[in-house]
Amino acid sequence: MTTDYAAVFQALPGAVALLTPDLVFADANFAWLHQAGRSRDQVVGRYLFDAFPGSPRDPAASDARHLEASLRAVLASRTIDMDLQRYDVESAQRPGHWEERYWSVVNAPLFAPDGQIALVIHRVEEVTELLRATSRPDGSLQLEAELFSRMRQLHEINERLRHAHAREREVALALQRAMLPVPPPIAHHRYAVRYRPAVGSLNVCGDWYDLVQLQDGDKIAVAVGDVVGHGLEAAGTMGQLRSALSATSLVATGPAQALEVLGRYAHCVTGAESTTAVTAFIDFGSRLITYSSAGHPPPVLLRGDGTVELLDRATDPPLDAVLESGPRPEATTAFTDGGTLLLYTDGLIERRHQDIDTGLSQLADALIRHKGLTTPEALADAVMNDLIPAEGVTDDTALVVVSL
Repeated sequence: MTTDYAAVFQALPGAVALLTPDLVFADANFAWLHQAGRSRDQVVGRYLFDAFPGSPRDPAASDARHLEASLRAVLASRTIDMDLQRYDVESAQRPGHWEERYWSVVNAPLFAPDGQIALVIHRVEEVTELLRATSRPDGSLQLEAELFSRMRQLHEINERLRHAHAREREVALALQRAMLPVPPPIAHHRYAVRYRPAVGSLNVCGDWYDLVQLQDGDKIAVAVGDVVGHGLEAAGTMGQLRSALSATSLVATGPAQALEVLGRYAHCVTGAESTTAVTAFIDFGSRLITYSSAGHPPPVLLRGDGTVELLDRATDPPLDAVLESGPRPEATTAFTDGGTLLLYTDGLIERRHQDIDTGLSQLADALIRHKGLTTPEALADAVMNDLIPAEGVTDDTALVVVSL
C-alpha cells in the first residue's frame, strides 16, 4: 500500500504549518487553518509576518519579534525550539479588531537529503482558554503565561537531558563491551564470564572482570571490580583499573600485594575513589585459592560435595578509601576436583530494601540448587536467571565462574 503523505499531513489532529527558510508559508494543514481562521489561499506563498502582522496595539511588535526569534534560532542551531508566546490575531469576522491570544509553539527543522534545512515545521496550539481558566481575579494572564512558558522550557530541557543520557549510555556500553571481551582460553581450564548492564541509565559501566594466566606454574588470577559512578567516566576509570590490576597480578607475590599496588595507582586516577575489587590466585597444582578483597562482596566456593563456602576472611577497605594504605590481608583455602569458584559484583546480590545477607543466602541456595550442572556456562546462566529479575536491576552485574 502506498501512503499518501499529503493526506496524512492534512489529517493530522495538531495544527501544523510548513515554512521555508525565508519564513514563507509552503503549506498548512486543516487544523492550522481552522485555528488561525484563514483559508489556504490566504497564507500559502505569503511571508509569515505579512500574513499575520503584529498587533498595532503593540508598538514595539514584541510578539512578532519573539516568534521570529524562535524561528531564526531553529535555522541557526538546527534544533527544536519550543515556547509559549502571546500573539494577538486580527479577527477574520471583525476586521480591525485584535484578539488577545496565547499559543504553545514548537518549531522544528526538516532536513533535505543534502543536510540543509528545507522547511521549518511550525506547530501551534492555542492555550488562551487554558490560561484564562487559571487567571488571577484581576483577569491578568501574564503570570500564568510565564509559568506555562517555564513549564514548557523545563520539559524541553528534560527531553534534551533524556536524549543526552541515552546517547551517553549507548556510547558507554559500547566502550564497556570493547574493554570486556571474553578472555582467551587459559590452558585447559574451563570458565564463563557474564556482564549484564543496568536497566535505564543509572549505575552502568563501572563493573569489570578479568582472568590472567600467571607465569609461576599452573596458576591463574581471577578478579572482579566495581567503580563508583556511571556512564563514560566510570567506563574509562574501569578500563584503567582493570588493565592495571592485570599487569600487577603478573608480577605480584599474591593477591594482597596486587590490590595494595592497585590502591596506590587508584590514588592517582580521577573517579577511582572507593572502587571495590576482589582477586583470587588459583594454584591448580597445590589445589589452593589465595584471595584478597578491597571492600568487595566475598567470592563463593561451591565444593564438589555440594557445600558452599564464602571466602570472607581477607577483607579490607575499598581502593583509595583511607589516607594511609598499608599491607592488605589475604587468606588461603584448599579445594578439590569438582569444585567451582564464583566472583561477582554487587548487582548480583544487592537489592533496595534487602539486607546483603539475604542476597548472599539466595546466591548460595542457587548454587546448591544447580550443583548438578557440569559446565561453567550452564551454571553462570542459571545463577543470572535465578538472581536477576526479568525486568532487570538498577546496577550492572559482572560474574566469573571457574571450574576447579
